[in-house]
Amino acid sequence: MVQGFRALARVTICAFAAALMLVAPIAFAQAPAQIETTMRNMLAAVQAKSLRDFVAAGDASLKAGMTQRMLDGMSAELAPRLNQGYTATFLGTLNQEGYTVYLWKLAFKDGKDDLLVTMAVKDGKVGGLILH
Repeated sequence: MVQGFRALARVTICAFAAALMLVAPIAFAQAPAQIETTMRNMLAAVQAKSLRDFVAAGDASLKAGMTQRMLDGMSAELAPRLNQGYTATFLGTLNQEGYTVYLWKLAFKDGKDDLLVTMAVKDGKVGGLILH
């Protein structure tokens, strides 16, 4: 009986270790440093209401389509929460219409609802940053 239990325990531990090895790379994925910096810079631009800084890494369509009024609206809603502090957790990427879309969870220190950040990048330029 004891030997059977030990054998079962070994199999269970081995199965758990194998599953952990498969899941660990996903759980600890990180965005490329430049992409992470770009996202954080864009959030800082929202806090500062700086259109110039917000569109600095953007492609031509982002630069043409984003207005100060739009940024002011984002800032009014998000700056107070961003100023209190947040943690950005990289979730992964999607491929959509030629863009690599990077995904983060923003958890705010105020303890209220989290946000999903999507940032679409193509040829090193940001085509859009959306907070859901």
